[in-house]
Amino acid sequence: AWCDPPHGTPPPDTPVTPKMSSPMGPPREPIPTLLPHPPTARTNGTPTPSPHTHWDPSDPHGTLLPALGKAPLLEGPPHLRHLPPSRSLAHNQLETLPRHLFRGLDALTHVDLRGNPFHCDCRIKWLVEWLSSTNASAELGECWGPAELNGTRLSQLQLQDFDCITTALALFQSLPFQALSVEPFWYRGEQHVAITQPFAGRCSLLEWDHLDGAFRPLTHVPTGSSPVACKPLVVEGRLLVVLAQLAGGSHVWRQEEASGRFVRLQELGPQRIRKPNALASFRVDGDWFLAVADSSKAGATTLFRWGGRGFYAHQALHAWHRDTHVEFLELAGRPSLILASSSQRPVVYQWSRPGRAFLRHTDIPDMDDVYAVKHFRLRGDVYVCLTRFIGDSKVMRWEGSMFRDVQHMPSRGSMVFQPLGIGSHRYAVLGNDYSFSQVYRYDARSGLFVRFQELNTQAPRSFAHLAVHQRDFVFAASFKGDTQIYRHITIDLSA
Repeated sequence: AWCDPPHGTPPPDTPVTPKMSSPMGPPREPIPTLLPHPPTARTNGTPTPSPHTHWDPSDPHGTLLPALGKAPLLEGPPHLRHLPPSRSLAHNQLETLPRHLFRGLDALTHVDLRGNPFHCDCRIKWLVEWLSSTNASAELGECWGPAELNGTRLSQLQLQDFDCITTALALFQSLPFQALSVEPFWYRGEQHVAITQPFAGRCSLLEWDHLDGAFRPLTHVPTGSSPVACKPLVVEGRLLVVLAQLAGGSHVWRQEEASGRFVRLQELGPQRIRKPNALASFRVDGDWFLAVADSSKAGATTLFRWGGRGFYAHQALHAWHRDTHVEFLELAGRPSLILASSSQRPVVYQWSRPGRAFLRHTDIPDMDDVYAVKHFRLRGDVYVCLTRFIGDSKVMRWEGSMFRDVQHMPSRGSMVFQPLGIGSHRYAVLGNDYSFSQVYRYDARSGLFVRFQELNTQAPRSFAHLAVHQRDFVFAASFKGDTQIYRHITIDLSA
């Protein structure tokens, strides 16, 4: 049942990627819908749509047809040296040519392509490659599009002018449950993922099934009522899972070596934690710490330190501010925490080694009502993605003493703005409750994130990248629908 597609039919005009998974075998990968258009020749990076047309030489009237097949269209004897006038390609209003147009015409010595309004995008890259390798002479026309190549002669185009390799997130597998958080982790040389299931009241641990080529349940940590986050971590060689709950208390669970079952190790701060909303674990100066963001009016975000047999309260960070998220990062080499709150701007704390505590350093200006903060590094700089439910979410960069604006993205009921690094690609996924979630891809030339793809995940609450056996996956936790797994794929638009 882990691979079953969700029930129901999407509403009309909803761009949903078809699901190709099956419980009887490995899921297959569909071709996703990219936004706004496939890349064209590398100029200013702005794709331009164009009709997919070619000339059918068997039609004496020179009709333009929409199909681009692999069969040779200019059939003739292999020793044919010149195209006869009845099959000339010149002055035929051609915008593109099918890839296998000249297949079988090995003795061809001359081609006339003049007088055609060619659209010089990735579909014509093959022609540039063929012209550079053939012995045939050619009279070439010029590009009429895209706009940045208008008037450029085909003879001036080079293979390096085309950027035809793109990527996409293709739906791979659906998990039949709702989820709040997704946490990948390594244990004993294998990568797993922990998923918080609020309505099932448990934290499920998944693993990769090498035979079926899909993710399957491994075990689960039983909880009481309303779990909001589960954080797996390996401390002193033992697998621990921290469960934060709205009712029944938050607990630390330990996996038994012999049986693999989880047993409760301790209750976490029963007098301190009232309404936990997020967890963060990290190491500072050799010690393990656990930060719990408390969103109650009377609660306080609390820092716990591992003491050998459990986590013990170390520092109260932020009382009376209804914190919704806590993020650990390093700023200028110093361990730091950022607390997001519904009552004030995000606050930056930095670690003081003499006092072995986090001290308030600054806040993030002009960003009230931030729900969550996620950070990433790019070219040596530290950035943060700040999530706002309504209004504008932001990307900001650390500039020595404070964060400054880089880019704004419109939020439509957003509770997660997750940066993802997959190979050499950098993405930022803005989840939306009231519209499609938006995937942005970083453009190195502009230094900004560019809208790239839409995801149809209902009420997303978490996105996470997981790499398994040279495959990259993105988990999307859904609060109202099936939790979805996307595979990161590479597409050659010139093929």
